[in-house]
Amino acid sequence: MGVIGPFDPWSSKMCTCPKKYSLSPYTGCSHRCLYCYITSYISNPFEARPKKEFLKRLTYELERIDRRVPICMASSSDPYVHIESKLGLTRNTIRLLKEYSARFLVVTKSDLITRDIDILKTSMAAASITITTLDDHHSKILEPAAPKPVKRLKAIEMLSQHGIPCSARIDPIIPGLNSDDKSLSDLVRRLAEAGARHVTASTYKAREDSFRRLTQTFPKLEKSLYELYYKKGSRIGRALYLPMNLRLKLILKVKTEVEKHGMSFASCREGLSRLQSSESCDSTHMIPNKTSSIKRSYLL
Repeated sequence: MGVIGPFDPWSSKMCTCPKKYSLSPYTGCSHRCLYCYITSYISNPFEARPKKEFLKRLTYELERIDRRVPICMASSSDPYVHIESKLGLTRNTIRLLKEYSARFLVVTKSDLITRDIDILKTSMAAASITITTLDDHHSKILEPAAPKPVKRLKAIEMLSQHGIPCSARIDPIIPGLNSDDKSLSDLVRRLAEAGARHVTASTYKAREDSFRRLTQTFPKLEKSLYELYYKKGSRIGRALYLPMNLRLKLILKVKTEVEKHGMSFASCREGLSRLQSSESCDSTHMIPNKTSSIKRSYLL
């Protein structure tokens, strides 16, 4: 199996992503988010480990892919897991992507991305930072090992100041936890102030394992979430979705706030693509098209 593959989120009919590749330097993710879906298909999901001979394999595949197609890093495992600060595998990855003139989007919850501004600002690259809530207490419980929200906001600010196009993901929106109007409005305002140019929002899609973790940690939400997902919701693909009327209400709220602040908006796998005001739902449209010479040598 190669390290670069076509992005295919379980052949979901709800996905509206443009054609792109998926790339993850690591297997597993050490952020340990309660709502994470990778626990349903990756062994030892919260133990991040580097892929074997990753840079060598990546170099081989970069010679053969269509480099006009954007690469998303990463879909399942955050490229800036804890061990990245020591291993530098993601840093070497983006350096290699730059040398091959690849167009790429970095999706992360970590402010460690700012370490690599020197490479990103001269690459055909954009960044997308996920911030689920501004509430430090809830964030610490939901995303135990991810950086605090304020650090992620600072990362957006720093990336933007260096001319690196930056978007944000509000994902997932969980009813009763981070879904109230004030929380969403405040978060969108702070994203705009930090310099984000685009926002993608998504409601929580329940799977049995993540639902169990979530409701065991927030027992006061168990009854209401069970009612919304298992009784009133619907199963689409491998996940349980909120009722459409509630999804529409939440997504419309975020869209209204986002566009009020002059940013573009899209939702993710909601069946609401008609609400999109951007060229792409995933912000790959923000990747610059500047050209640079393709180099064939790289120190492995």
